[in-house]
Amino acid sequence: MEEKQITNDLSYHHDLDNNDNFSPDGEWLVYDTRTDSGGIAASSKIEKVNILTGEKRILYEIKNNQVWGPGAGAVSYNPKENSVVFIHGLASSSEANPYQQWRRTGVIVQDSDPNVPIFMDARDMTFPYTPGALRGGTHRHEWSGNGQWIGFTYNDAIMKALEDSTGTKQNLRTIGVSKKIKPVIVDQNSENISGTWFSALVVRVVPEPTPGTDEISNAAGDSWVGQNGYINKVGKRQIARAFLGTVPGQKNKAVPEVFIVDIPEDITQPGEHGPLEGTKTTLPMPPKGTLQRRLTYTANSEKPGCSGIVRSSPDGGYLAFMAFDKNGIQQVFIISPNGGKPVQLTEHGSDVSGNIRWHPDGQRVSYVWNGSYVLCKLGNYDFKERFEIITKPTNPAPTNAVWSPNGKTIAFNRLIKNGKDSAQQIFVREIN
Repeated sequence: MEEKQITNDLSYHHDLDNNDNFSPDGEWLVYDTRTDSGGIAASSKIEKVNILTGEKRILYEIKNNQVWGPGAGAVSYNPKENSVVFIHGLASSSEANPYQQWRRTGVIVQDSDPNVPIFMDARDMTFPYTPGALRGGTHRHEWSGNGQWIGFTYNDAIMKALEDSTGTKQNLRTIGVSKKIKPVIVDQNSENISGTWFSALVVRVVPEPTPGTDEISNAAGDSWVGQNGYINKVGKRQIARAFLGTVPGQKNKAVPEVFIVDIPEDITQPGEHGPLEGTKTTLPMPPKGTLQRRLTYTANSEKPGCSGIVRSSPDGGYLAFMAFDKNGIQQVFIISPNGGKPVQLTEHGSDVSGNIRWHPDGQRVSYVWNGSYVLCKLGNYDFKERFEIITKPTNPAPTNAVWSPNGKTIAFNRLIKNGKDSAQQIFVREIN
């Protein structure tokens, strides 16, 4: 079961970006073509490669893209249909006003109709703002297991401008979702975009969280809980996203903790904190029925904080994340979406370095440790019997692992050098 290199071109990266890159049939991997000089802004193409033949196809290309944008990157496949979603910088990007966290949107492209962008989330920068539209930039788009939702992180351009004008902290990262309820039409200009899906922010963040409360100033590291939600305490299946929320810890030091937000089926109704579309001085607010809960409490420990992307088992029964054990070593922990005490999964003698992903069987978790990808089984085994090293150790370590839908193949990036040239290349390995 040797590793197999799938891409070879050293002129650009083939970046999987820790997304869901396998096509529904498991035969293709989708990636962006970013460069070191410009990152996603300099990625002019979304490509896919066949893991069996090495054939490459362009799904989307921006002609005359510049180092400042617009750019197209961080792409994921729909698990149910042959379509992808990715970041797209604004068409008005320029050297003076480049691609930014708050100047981007989500675009869908069908495999059968390449180079035809479907703008997913609407963007309305003109007051009064529009319910269902946002006012900034979406990022790390992730399809739900049934392909009916897209989750993302978000930065708001209105609040960034307010921060610049007042000198007060306002540019806060948070989390939103989109659902194909109805198109959202806005007045067209170089900063506005009409969208085909309805969008709402679902996590509330505040500039200065009150110590001792569960208020947060930042939300990121998010993913869907289960392929179809989780079973809550009253026995009902609930749609949700898990994430890291930043709370004030000792001496007001920022500490990321694991949170979950329950999301209502109907995201079109405003909630208690304000309008869905936001105001000139406030972020868009979560819809009625969202419930934001804290799951971990590490802030007062000797080495506080959780890290990585919080990843859910396919059935929604467990969330996996990284935190420090009693010896100060970063390990993988799991916790129920309903709360309770976290359970330490790994027992390594040195830090787990990240990239947690669940195997599709829901009984194993993969991650990077000591320069290799490791696969660790859940259950009452001796730890040495539970973990298996599945890639050769390298420095730098492999990154951006993703499992095929049937769980028989793991794909990942390695940085390959040849003289002065280097690029992220895609590798795959078959797994028993």
